[in-house]
Amino acid sequence: MFIYVVVKIREIFINNYLLSFLLLAAPETYSLTYFEIQNVLHCQAAVNKTIKKSLLNETLSLPFNKMNENSSNGELNEAFTPDEKVESGVTDITGTRKAENFQMVTEQDVKHRKPEAGLKKFTITCLRRSVHLVVIGYFAYATYHHLDVESNYCNDGKNDNHIVNEDGSGNQTNHPLCGMQYCDGYGFLALLLGFTYLGLFYYLVFKPKIGHRLYRSILKPLRTKCLHFSKQRPISLLQLLLLVLALVIFLYFETRNAPSKLVALLAPCVFILGGYVFSSQRQAIKWRQITIGVAVQFLLGIVCIRWRVGRNIFNCIGDKVATFLSYADAGNRFVFGDTIVTEGVFAFTALPVIFFFSFIISVLYYLNAMQIVIMKLGWILQKLLDTTVCESVNAAANIFLGMSECPLVIRPYISQLTASEIHSIMVSGFATVSGTVLAAYLKFGASAAHLITASVMAAPASLALSKLYMPETEESKTKSDNIRLAKSEDTSVLDAAANGANNALPIVLGIVANLVAFLGFITFLNALVSWLGFLVGLDQIDFEWVFSKLFIPLAWIMGVPWKDCDIVAKVVATKTIINEFVAYERLGEYIKNQAIDARSAAIATFAICGFANPSSMGILIGSLSAMAPKQRPLIAKVAFRAFVVGSIVCFMSASFAGIFIDEEQDFQ
Repeated sequence: MFIYVVVKIREIFINNYLLSFLLLAAPETYSLTYFEIQNVLHCQAAVNKTIKKSLLNETLSLPFNKMNENSSNGELNEAFTPDEKVESGVTDITGTRKAENFQMVTEQDVKHRKPEAGLKKFTITCLRRSVHLVVIGYFAYATYHHLDVESNYCNDGKNDNHIVNEDGSGNQTNHPLCGMQYCDGYGFLALLLGFTYLGLFYYLVFKPKIGHRLYRSILKPLRTKCLHFSKQRPISLLQLLLLVLALVIFLYFETRNAPSKLVALLAPCVFILGGYVFSSQRQAIKWRQITIGVAVQFLLGIVCIRWRVGRNIFNCIGDKVATFLSYADAGNRFVFGDTIVTEGVFAFTALPVIFFFSFIISVLYYLNAMQIVIMKLGWILQKLLDTTVCESVNAAANIFLGMSECPLVIRPYISQLTASEIHSIMVSGFATVSGTVLAAYLKFGASAAHLITASVMAAPASLALSKLYMPETEESKTKSDNIRLAKSEDTSVLDAAANGANNALPIVLGIVANLVAFLGFITFLNALVSWLGFLVGLDQIDFEWVFSKLFIPLAWIMGVPWKDCDIVAKVVATKTIINEFVAYERLGEYIKNQAIDARSAAIATFAICGFANPSSMGILIGSLSAMAPKQRPLIAKVAFRAFVVGSIVCFMSASFAGIFIDEEQDFQ
């Protein structure tokens, strides 16, 4: 039977948000009610106007139940674009399509929807404005108090670093309220608020209103032209020549008073040459990636170590991190008692801090703060080095997280990664240490600024060297437009905090188990080698002594003075065959006994700042294989190569530190 349907839709706004429809249909046609049409339009909110109109015309002549059945089979979802699926909640982070059930809109829902939404929006707006008013009011009063102290107590404002005691004695002592004090006093508050509101202005005002148009109309075309121009062979050679010339000029002025520091240049040259010789595919090496990655690592070393302002910034950050982690002592003392904590028992002083830091990381992850930082840093690395989005995001995450936690950020995509991408991910894990164990190293006397600097420098270098030793020969299956970082599965901030503390328990137990087992095994090997040496009249040798001798040339080409090469070689050997915990503990003893100078200790700190050790290799293979079982053979195949390259990244950072660090500087 021929059915003629005429549909005329006229939009009438009732109370600013209701739509009315006037339907004229043949008697044989099933007539949709007002609220059923509301459901149709609600489910098509993310569809463009053309598709929305066609779907509505097709479904108006169908019984509503049948249309609902068709939509559950995924027919309606075909109209969604990938971006619209994400925005409308139709897909999860893996991109799997999910049919969104039609929600029946009742008359009562229509009546109460607007007042509830308006009240919620009004409440949130009031809370936000109240917070801003409180912050601005506090900053205004802090400014008034700072100016009052400056004018009345800080030596009449003539000295920014001292304050006259109130007893009138005239004795001057340092006080954070005198002067700006950008790391502790009023200056730190001003910087904190300045960066916060600058970021809010950029993301809420500048970027949506001006930034997008500026990027599309000017920056993007300019970037495309610059990239095309710079990739021409003559221009690339000219850029390389200028880079080498700038390096030579810098090294001349940097080492003219200490030519011995030039020895540290041998390490990068040896490692890059070795990378070319042992590369899995020499023809596929992209030297532009390698050059930019090593250059960025070198520049980060200049900024963080050699430049006075940058060094002060990272020293300040290191002090803040150390102070922040020291607050965990309150929990340690409450649980274990003052006696054990005061005596400095490792298991009860260093390791429990991991619970506290994991607690904080989990909360930040729940609040989506970690994802934002990781994505932004990953985007920077991707644009600089032309690496894929997964390996770039993973390298950025390794600055903050551990080698087994970072792959969780890109877990849905690990099964799709190429061999080179998996190798790059493993190298990034071996070349850095996680923030959760940072406090344990600080307990041994390591410099917080050095540890943070080493992790930052390792991010670009790990990507560059991984592409040197195993270049990409396949097409990546993951693109920047289909990557979505996994969100926290916790239900609230308290849930995230509790889970974060609980999740640290396997880490702590794993550290304890590895330390007990490996230290016992190394002690056995030392005894065995000592007995063999005793039989031939060599009483002073043991396993660590033999192994450390192999690292003496490495210590020397990293810039370590010859008198300290033996000690640094022992520390590096300990880290390589046992783990970095024992290595930092040994290094702390050498520093405490003044058996090594400050510069050599700093180089050693950079050299062992990574998870490249046998136990970590097993942990990383196991964690990645659990996330992508089909990739297990490939993961096991590239693991040892990644282990070696991860160690090389640390050694290159140490060699650059050997160039920038002066003998007379105190870095502890």
